[in-house]
Amino acid sequence: MLKRLITVMICLPVAVVAATHVCAVTKGHAQESARREEKVPLSIISISPSKAEPDMDVTLYGSGFTDMTRAFIGNKEANTAVEGPTQLRFTIPDLTPGIYALFLKRADGTRSKVYNFTVIPRTPVIESLSPDRIFSCGSDGERQVQIVGRNFQENSQVLLDGAVIRSRLESPESISLPIPQIAGGLHTIQVKSPAGTLSSAMALFIDSKPVIASVSQGEQFVNYYNLIIEGQNFKSNSIVVVDGKSMNASSVNPFDRERIRFVDCTRIIYERHPYDNEIKSFTVLVVNPNGDESSVFEVSAP
Repeated sequence: MLKRLITVMICLPVAVVAATHVCAVTKGHAQESARREEKVPLSIISISPSKAEPDMDVTLYGSGFTDMTRAFIGNKEANTAVEGPTQLRFTIPDLTPGIYALFLKRADGTRSKVYNFTVIPRTPVIESLSPDRIFSCGSDGERQVQIVGRNFQENSQVLLDGAVIRSRLESPESISLPIPQIAGGLHTIQVKSPAGTLSSAMALFIDSKPVIASVSQGEQFVNYYNLIIEGQNFKSNSIVVVDGKSMNASSVNPFDRERIRFVDCTRIIYERHPYDNEIKSFTVLVVNPNGDESSVFEVSAP
Protein backbone atom coordinates (compact mmCIF):
# COMPACT_ATOMS: atom_id res chain seq x y z
CA MET A 1 0.00 0.00 0.00
CA LEU A 2 2.76 2.44 0.94
CA LYS A 3 4.70 1.51 -2.19
CA ARG A 4 1.68 2.25 -4.48
CA LEU A 5 1.18 5.67 -2.81
CA ILE A 6 4.81 6.59 -3.36
CA THR A 7 4.50 5.57 -7.04
CA VAL A 8 1.44 7.82 -7.61
CA MET A 9 3.16 10.75 -5.87
CA ILE A 10 6.21 10.31 -8.07
CA CYS A 11 4.20 9.97 -11.34
CA LEU A 12 1.80 12.88 -10.82
CA PRO A 13 4.32 15.72 -11.27
CA VAL A 14 5.62 14.00 -14.41
CA ALA A 15 2.10 14.00 -15.95
CA VAL A 16 1.56 17.66 -15.09
CA VAL A 17 4.91 18.61 -16.54
CA ALA A 18 4.13 16.65 -19.74
CA ALA A 19 0.72 18.36 -20.17
CA THR A 20 2.28 21.77 -19.57
CA HIS A 21 4.92 20.98 -22.15
CA VAL A 22 2.26 19.91 -24.72
CA CYS A 23 0.25 23.15 -24.15
CA ALA A 24 3.39 25.22 -24.57
CA VAL A 25 4.27 23.43 -27.80
CA THR A 26 0.69 23.84 -29.16
CA LYS A 27 0.63 27.53 -28.28
CA GLY A 28 4.02 27.95 -29.86
CA HIS A 29 2.85 26.29 -33.06
CA ALA A 30 -0.24 28.55 -33.23
CA GLN A 31 1.88 31.66 -32.75
CA GLU A 32 4.32 30.46 -35.36
CA SER A 33 1.44 29.72 -37.77
CA ALA A 34 0.01 33.21 -37.22
CA ARG A 35 3.46 34.71 -37.85
CA ARG A 36 3.75 32.70 -41.08
CA GLU A 37 0.27 33.91 -42.19
CA GLU A 38 1.22 37.52 -41.54
CA LYS A 39 4.41 37.06 -43.58
CA VAL A 40 2.38 35.99 -46.65
CA PRO A 41 1.87 39.06 -48.89
CA LEU A 42 -1.70 40.42 -48.91
CA SER A 43 -2.78 40.49 -52.52
CA ILE A 44 -5.92 40.43 -54.67
CA ILE A 45 -5.83 38.24 -57.79
CA SER A 46 -9.41 38.53 -58.99
CA ILE A 47 -12.66 40.39 -58.20
CA SER A 48 -16.07 38.92 -59.01
CA PRO A 49 -18.18 40.68 -60.14
CA SER A 50 -16.10 43.59 -61.37
CA LYS A 51 -18.95 46.05 -60.70
CA ALA A 52 -21.93 45.86 -58.37
CA GLU A 53 -24.73 47.86 -56.78
CA PRO A 54 -25.18 48.53 -53.05
CA ASP A 55 -26.12 45.48 -50.92
CA MET A 56 -24.66 43.07 -53.50
CA ASP A 57 -21.91 40.62 -52.48
CA VAL A 58 -18.47 40.67 -54.11
CA THR A 59 -15.95 37.82 -53.86
CA LEU A 60 -12.19 38.43 -53.81
CA TYR A 61 -9.57 35.77 -54.55
CA GLY A 62 -5.94 36.26 -53.59
CA SER A 63 -3.46 35.39 -50.83
CA GLY A 64 -2.55 36.32 -47.29
CA PHE A 65 -6.15 36.52 -46.03
CA THR A 66 -6.60 36.03 -42.26
CA ASP A 67 -9.64 36.06 -40.02
CA MET A 68 -8.98 39.73 -39.27
CA THR A 69 -8.64 40.85 -42.91
CA ARG A 70 -11.15 43.55 -43.82
CA ALA A 71 -12.27 45.04 -47.15
CA PHE A 72 -12.48 48.80 -47.62
CA ILE A 73 -14.23 50.60 -50.48
CA GLY A 74 -13.78 54.33 -50.64
CA ASN A 75 -13.60 55.49 -47.03
CA LYS A 76 -16.00 52.82 -45.76
CA GLU A 77 -15.21 49.47 -44.19
CA ALA A 78 -17.39 46.82 -45.81
CA ASN A 79 -19.06 43.92 -44.06
CA THR A 80 -16.42 41.21 -44.70
CA ALA A 81 -16.54 37.42 -44.36
CA VAL A 82 -13.23 35.57 -44.77
CA GLU A 83 -13.87 32.13 -46.28
CA GLY A 84 -10.26 30.95 -46.35
CA PRO A 85 -6.66 32.14 -46.82
CA THR A 86 -7.34 32.76 -50.52
CA GLN A 87 -11.01 33.82 -50.59
CA LEU A 88 -13.22 36.40 -48.90
CA ARG A 89 -16.56 38.03 -49.51
CA PHE A 90 -17.82 41.53 -48.73
CA THR A 91 -21.05 43.49 -49.20
CA ILE A 92 -21.16 46.80 -51.07
CA PRO A 93 -22.17 49.56 -48.60
CA ASP A 94 -24.82 52.17 -49.38
CA LEU A 95 -22.79 54.28 -51.82
CA THR A 96 -23.79 56.57 -54.65
CA PRO A 97 -22.86 55.30 -58.14
CA GLY A 98 -19.23 55.94 -59.11
CA ILE A 99 -15.67 54.60 -59.07
CA TYR A 100 -14.15 53.84 -55.65
CA ALA A 101 -10.79 52.66 -54.31
CA LEU A 102 -10.96 49.04 -53.16
CA PHE A 103 -8.29 47.50 -50.92
CA LEU A 104 -7.76 45.00 -48.10
CA LYS A 105 -6.26 45.64 -44.69
CA ARG A 106 -4.94 43.00 -42.32
CA ALA A 107 -4.77 43.16 -38.51
CA ASP A 108 -0.98 43.58 -38.64
CA GLY A 109 -1.45 46.77 -40.67
CA THR A 110 -0.54 45.22 -44.03
CA ARG A 111 -2.52 46.63 -46.99
CA SER A 112 -3.10 45.23 -50.40
CA LYS A 113 -2.71 47.10 -53.65
CA VAL A 114 -5.57 49.53 -54.39
CA TYR A 115 -7.98 48.67 -57.21
CA ASN A 116 -10.71 50.73 -58.86
CA PHE A 117 -14.20 49.34 -58.32
CA THR A 118 -17.38 50.62 -59.96
CA VAL A 119 -20.54 50.93 -57.88
CA ILE A 120 -23.51 50.93 -60.26
CA PRO A 121 -27.02 52.34 -59.60
CA ARG A 122 -29.53 50.12 -57.88
CA THR A 123 -31.63 48.17 -60.37
CA PRO A 124 -35.35 48.92 -60.05
CA VAL A 125 -37.34 45.87 -58.95
CA ILE A 126 -41.05 45.26 -59.64
CA GLU A 127 -42.60 42.96 -57.04
CA SER A 128 -46.25 43.20 -58.09
CA LEU A 129 -48.90 45.09 -60.07
CA SER A 130 -52.17 46.12 -58.45
CA PRO A 131 -54.34 45.18 -60.18
CA ASP A 132 -52.57 42.91 -62.67
CA ARG A 133 -55.77 42.41 -64.69
CA ILE A 134 -58.03 45.18 -66.00
CA PHE A 135 -60.87 45.52 -68.51
CA SER A 136 -60.06 47.07 -71.87
CA CYS A 137 -62.86 49.60 -71.34
CA GLY A 138 -63.45 51.61 -68.22
CA SER A 139 -62.94 54.99 -66.59
CA ASP A 140 -59.50 56.40 -65.79
CA GLY A 141 -59.88 55.27 -62.19
CA GLU A 142 -60.66 51.73 -63.27
CA ARG A 143 -57.60 51.68 -65.54
CA GLN A 144 -55.18 52.92 -62.87
CA VAL A 145 -52.37 50.46 -62.04
CA GLN A 146 -49.98 50.61 -59.08
CA ILE A 147 -46.44 49.28 -59.49
CA VAL A 148 -45.10 47.99 -56.17
CA GLY A 149 -41.38 47.30 -55.74
CA ARG A 150 -38.18 49.06 -54.72
CA ASN A 151 -35.35 51.29 -55.95
CA PHE A 152 -37.68 53.65 -57.85
CA GLN A 153 -36.23 57.13 -58.33
CA GLU A 154 -37.17 60.57 -59.57
CA ASN A 155 -37.14 60.52 -63.38
CA SER A 156 -37.63 56.75 -63.46
CA GLN A 157 -39.61 55.76 -66.56
CA VAL A 158 -42.29 53.12 -67.01
CA LEU A 159 -42.24 51.07 -70.21
CA LEU A 160 -45.39 49.42 -71.53
CA ASP A 161 -44.42 46.84 -74.15
CA GLY A 162 -41.10 48.68 -74.50
CA ALA A 163 -42.59 52.16 -75.00
CA VAL A 164 -42.42 54.93 -72.39
CA ILE A 165 -45.82 55.93 -70.97
CA ARG A 166 -46.94 58.58 -68.49
CA SER A 167 -46.49 57.67 -64.84
CA ARG A 168 -46.17 59.24 -61.39
CA LEU A 169 -43.57 58.37 -58.73
CA GLU A 170 -45.25 58.16 -55.34
CA SER A 171 -42.34 56.75 -53.31
CA PRO A 172 -39.19 54.64 -53.83
CA GLU A 173 -41.53 51.63 -53.51
CA SER A 174 -44.51 52.78 -55.60
CA ILE A 175 -45.34 54.17 -59.05
CA SER A 176 -48.86 54.76 -60.40
CA LEU A 177 -49.89 54.94 -64.05
CA PRO A 178 -53.06 55.06 -66.14
CA ILE A 179 -53.21 52.35 -68.81
CA PRO A 180 -54.05 53.76 -72.25
CA GLN A 181 -56.54 52.15 -74.62
CA ILE A 182 -54.65 49.23 -76.13
CA ALA A 183 -55.51 45.80 -77.48
CA GLY A 184 -56.55 43.06 -75.09
CA GLY A 185 -54.20 40.29 -74.03
CA LEU A 186 -50.89 40.06 -72.18
CA HIS A 187 -48.65 43.13 -71.99
CA THR A 188 -45.34 43.80 -70.21
CA ILE A 189 -44.46 46.55 -67.77
CA GLN A 190 -40.90 47.51 -66.80
CA VAL A 191 -39.28 50.34 -64.84
CA LYS A 192 -36.18 52.07 -66.19
CA SER A 193 -33.87 53.99 -63.85
CA PRO A 194 -32.39 57.39 -64.83
CA ALA A 195 -29.06 55.56 -65.33
CA GLY A 196 -30.68 53.20 -67.83
CA THR A 197 -30.93 50.01 -65.77
CA LEU A 198 -34.11 48.02 -66.42
CA SER A 199 -36.24 45.98 -64.07
CA SER A 200 -37.43 42.56 -65.12
CA ALA A 201 -40.78 42.55 -66.92
CA MET A 202 -44.10 42.04 -65.13
CA ALA A 203 -47.21 40.85 -67.00
CA LEU A 204 -50.41 42.89 -67.19
CA PHE A 205 -53.50 41.21 -68.64
CA ILE A 206 -56.06 43.39 -70.39
CA ASP A 207 -59.37 41.56 -70.60
CA SER A 208 -61.27 42.48 -73.77
CA LYS A 209 -63.90 39.73 -73.54
CA PRO A 210 -67.46 41.14 -73.26
CA VAL A 211 -69.08 40.61 -69.89
CA ILE A 212 -72.81 40.90 -69.11
CA ALA A 213 -73.22 41.96 -65.49
CA SER A 214 -76.99 42.56 -65.51
CA VAL A 215 -80.04 42.83 -67.76
CA SER A 216 -82.93 44.97 -66.49
CA GLN A 217 -86.10 46.62 -67.80
CA GLY A 218 -85.93 50.31 -68.57
CA GLU A 219 -88.46 52.77 -69.96
CA GLN A 220 -91.88 51.45 -71.02
CA PHE A 221 -93.59 52.64 -74.22
CA VAL A 222 -96.88 51.85 -75.95
CA ASN A 223 -95.76 48.72 -77.77
CA TYR A 224 -92.14 48.16 -76.63
CA TYR A 225 -89.80 48.68 -73.70
CA ASN A 226 -86.07 49.12 -73.24
CA LEU A 227 -84.03 46.19 -71.99
CA ILE A 228 -80.80 47.58 -70.52
CA ILE A 229 -77.74 45.33 -70.88
CA GLU A 230 -74.92 46.42 -68.55
CA GLY A 231 -71.40 45.03 -68.30
CA GLN A 232 -67.92 45.55 -69.73
CA ASN A 233 -66.06 45.62 -73.05
CA PHE A 234 -69.02 46.27 -75.36
CA LYS A 235 -68.16 47.68 -78.81
CA SER A 236 -70.19 49.97 -81.08
CA ASN A 237 -70.47 47.09 -83.55
CA SER A 238 -70.97 44.30 -80.98
CA ILE A 239 -73.68 41.78 -81.86
CA VAL A 240 -76.44 41.03 -79.37
CA VAL A 241 -77.89 37.54 -79.73
CA VAL A 242 -81.38 37.10 -78.19
CA ASP A 243 -82.59 33.49 -78.25
CA GLY A 244 -80.44 32.87 -81.33
CA LYS A 245 -81.47 36.06 -83.15
CA SER A 246 -78.50 38.37 -83.95
CA MET A 247 -78.74 42.16 -83.97
CA ASN A 248 -76.33 45.07 -83.85
CA ALA A 249 -76.60 48.86 -83.92
CA SER A 250 -75.82 49.18 -87.65
CA SER A 251 -78.21 46.52 -88.93
CA VAL A 252 -81.70 48.04 -89.17
CA ASN A 253 -84.38 45.87 -90.78
CA PRO A 254 -87.49 47.92 -91.73
CA PHE A 255 -89.60 44.79 -91.30
CA ASP A 256 -88.20 44.15 -87.82
CA ARG A 257 -89.05 46.78 -85.24
CA GLU A 258 -86.57 45.51 -82.64
CA ARG A 259 -83.20 47.18 -82.64
CA ILE A 260 -79.99 47.69 -80.66
CA ARG A 261 -78.58 51.03 -79.41
CA PHE A 262 -74.94 51.20 -78.29
CA VAL A 263 -74.52 53.69 -75.42
CA ASP A 264 -70.92 53.07 -74.32
CA CYS A 265 -68.59 50.17 -73.54
CA THR A 266 -70.60 49.37 -70.40
CA ARG A 267 -74.17 49.68 -71.72
CA ILE A 268 -76.31 48.51 -74.66
CA ILE A 269 -80.06 49.14 -74.96
CA TYR A 270 -82.22 46.55 -76.64
CA GLU A 271 -85.63 47.86 -77.81
CA ARG A 272 -87.86 44.83 -77.31
CA HIS A 273 -91.34 44.50 -78.81
CA PRO A 274 -93.14 41.68 -76.97
CA TYR A 275 -96.25 39.97 -78.34
CA ASP A 276 -97.90 40.26 -74.93
CA ASN A 277 -97.05 41.15 -71.35
CA GLU A 278 -96.62 37.60 -70.15
CA ILE A 279 -93.24 36.95 -68.49
CA LYS A 280 -91.01 34.75 -70.64
CA SER A 281 -87.54 33.26 -70.22
CA PHE A 282 -84.95 33.94 -72.94
CA THR A 283 -81.18 34.22 -73.30
CA VAL A 284 -78.93 37.19 -74.16
CA LEU A 285 -75.38 36.94 -75.49
CA VAL A 286 -72.94 39.67 -76.62
CA VAL A 287 -70.37 38.90 -79.32
CA ASN A 288 -67.54 41.33 -80.14
CA PRO A 289 -66.16 41.84 -83.67
CA ASN A 290 -63.05 39.76 -82.87
CA GLY A 291 -65.25 36.77 -81.97
CA ASP A 292 -64.99 37.08 -78.17
CA GLU A 293 -68.27 36.09 -76.56
CA SER A 294 -69.82 36.86 -73.20
CA SER A 295 -71.37 34.15 -71.08
CA VAL A 296 -75.01 33.40 -71.84
CA PHE A 297 -77.28 35.48 -69.57
CA GLU A 298 -80.73 34.14 -68.60
CA VAL A 299 -83.49 36.79 -68.60
CA SER A 300 -87.11 36.72 -67.41
CA ALA A 301 -89.14 39.55 -68.94
CA PRO A 302 -92.13 40.11 -71.29
